[in-house]
Amino acid sequence: MQGPFFIKKVAVLGAGVMGAQIAAHCVNAGMETLLFDLASKEGNPNALIDKAIANLGKLKPAPLATVHTAALLQARNYEQHLADLSSCDLIIEAIAERLDWKEDLYKRISPFLSEHSILVSNTSGLSINSLCSVLPEVHRKNFCGVHFFNPPRYMHLAELIPAKTTDKDLVDNLETWLTRYLGKGVVRAKDTPNFIGNRIGVFSLLTTLHHAFAMEMGLDEVDALTGPLLGRPKSATFRTMDVVGLDTMQHVIHTMQQQLKDDPWHQCFNLPEWLSHLIQQGHLGQKTGQGIYRKNGKNIEVYDIKSGTYRPAQPTVNDELKVIMSDSDPASRMQKLITSNNKQAQFLAACFRDLFHYCAYHIEEIADNVRDVDLAIRWGFGWIQGPFETWQLAGLTLMTDYIKRAIEEQKSLGTAQLPQWLFKIDAFYTEKGAYSPQFGDYQPRSQLPVYKRQFFFDRVIKETAPPTPVIYENEGVRLWHLQDDVAVVSFKSKANTVGQSVLDGLDAAIETAEKQCRGLIIYQQDATNFCSGADLRGVLTLIKDNKMQALEEMIAQFQRVAMRLKYSSIPTVAALRGRALGGGCELMMHCDAVVAAFEAYPGLVEVGVGVIPAGGGCKEMAMRAAERAPKGDLMTVLQSYYQQIATGQVAASAAEAMQMGYLCDTDSYIMHADEVLYVALSKINLMHVENYLPPLKKQFPIAGIEGKARLQAGLVNWLEGGFISKHDYFIATELATVLCGGDLNQNTLVDENWMLQLERQAFINLAASPLTQARISHLLETGKPLRN
Repeated sequence: MQGPFFIKKVAVLGAGVMGAQIAAHCVNAGMETLLFDLASKEGNPNALIDKAIANLGKLKPAPLATVHTAALLQARNYEQHLADLSSCDLIIEAIAERLDWKEDLYKRISPFLSEHSILVSNTSGLSINSLCSVLPEVHRKNFCGVHFFNPPRYMHLAELIPAKTTDKDLVDNLETWLTRYLGKGVVRAKDTPNFIGNRIGVFSLLTTLHHAFAMEMGLDEVDALTGPLLGRPKSATFRTMDVVGLDTMQHVIHTMQQQLKDDPWHQCFNLPEWLSHLIQQGHLGQKTGQGIYRKNGKNIEVYDIKSGTYRPAQPTVNDELKVIMSDSDPASRMQKLITSNNKQAQFLAACFRDLFHYCAYHIEEIADNVRDVDLAIRWGFGWIQGPFETWQLAGLTLMTDYIKRAIEEQKSLGTAQLPQWLFKIDAFYTEKGAYSPQFGDYQPRSQLPVYKRQFFFDRVIKETAPPTPVIYENEGVRLWHLQDDVAVVSFKSKANTVGQSVLDGLDAAIETAEKQCRGLIIYQQDATNFCSGADLRGVLTLIKDNKMQALEEMIAQFQRVAMRLKYSSIPTVAALRGRALGGGCELMMHCDAVVAAFEAYPGLVEVGVGVIPAGGGCKEMAMRAAERAPKGDLMTVLQSYYQQIATGQVAASAAEAMQMGYLCDTDSYIMHADEVLYVALSKINLMHVENYLPPLKKQFPIAGIEGKARLQAGLVNWLEGGFISKHDYFIATELATVLCGGDLNQNTLVDENWMLQLERQAFINLAASPLTQARISHLLETGKPLRN
């Protein structure tokens, strides 16, 4: 009988930027992780690995969960420690993309692998079967490719590429492990050059390069067109190339050039002369400080192809294209792009046309179905829609006819004919699943048990989705039924902010859930944004209209809602994903429990607009300091809480949120963001199994005027040194007053209502200040904080 699949110890071979970051993410997930590389010839044999580990703390975005996580990585070298591989469950090879180097390494490590060792290669496009052939027969069934995208902590995609000899159960188990324990979105790819993500993504980039040059468009202009305007990252095309590294792009394109000689688009697989020139000069992008873009003082400059020099970047979208892209109907929008004489519209239409053509021609070769292509591009390149999703929404017949005409008129980049299966279907996606040209039918999503832990509410094209009957709804929130008589409340406001309609809705939702349900979960369908805090426009309107009494009543209502969550007769759980700022953090903190995704970023950031947390955030942090303080020394804990609130620090991960006190020891976090709802539901069921009762209200000690004096002592030095303004000093003093419990003596016992009253008073005092009002206005107008 086969034992359970379990990975506890991981080795990563290769301490380069990619290997070190993969190792960092394994440690983030709680895995014992060894990081291997060459031994230094002089001094400390692990010097190279130690340097790589130290460098992890300097990288942005941060690959580590907290600043202390790096200490958990264990340095190893090939000369002294290969025997340690025998105790590892999984070995991830992540050395440079040289087939001969990888083969040599496999021969070297093979004698030290146990019969059950799993070896995977992080290659971005080399043949998995070729690599597998180097291994002894006994290890071939436990070998495959796992391609992480850079940076591996943040990029959701992991391509899983079996070799011909890979054990089928191993592939299922690895997909499950990568999904649950590393939080990845797994796509199974075939063993073809560059697999799915880079094959399609890089072709899209090459198409963009071609049409930009042919239409004499500025590189900054292209980025203005191919970023958020199309539902793609802000880095768009050329900024993305700078981030990835122009030399890395050159390598990937070279791989396509060498290994895809029979591809009908082979003539496109080359870098333009101007880009090769930049690489030859050592201008490789972000890592060298200069590439397609560079910073000149405070100004951003972009490379100008015509002049061969840099000029100020001025990304522009012309008015005609803005009107076209404002059309909310995808089919109508695409029709306008195709028929417009506007150069920018023609550029986008041509890019879509050639991308769709390439995808349709190659899908049967590289992927099992259209879903795998779309997910690879969404997860690996950050697009909101994959190519086949975009095609279907834009009109399958419309685009197919457009591509066919372009081929006939020799306007397409490729001369290959469209495959016949394309003319036999009406949609790429139906309720049956995603179309597979290979099987000539629609395939449902994977039935692996791990996916039963996920709830899919954010699909661009919905194949199937669980029914979500609405229990209550107003302008601000929707309360819907999940399962097991548990309700979920989600916000409908922009950026999930908390305004009057959300407060009214939450009040009603809690009351309704208490009457009809066994539990309540706060969950947002936007995985990046749990809640951006209070609706500042509504707050500013009340201030400008001199309705300070109404503002105070609104704050009081917010506090009542938070307290209702805390003392509800049914368990309340926050299913946290993405940002939870200000009021969003406060709502989360008042739930009985929080289930956070690893990529969760809570923080009390109100000082940035000149106020302090007043929805119970200060009160909760004061209570938590009292609970965590060793032997009653409140200031050892409260000092750090005060500093992080006064400086508006946001946790960089759920693990850091634990350290910062935004999450409690009884809260939990998981690696996969789509599993938070499942775990939150399980937590509510467990609370009922354990005979849930709401918490009892209690008093707690405060730091008092003595604590406030200690906090103010540091403030005076900052003010006199010119590090903070007088208004900053005013805000920080109000914060100190509230966190320390007002003008009472140290260790006086107070209740929550006392602290909430202090919060309201401080908030109103600050809101009445013209300087605070200026900060709120400036943030709303520019999106940037103001220091006055």
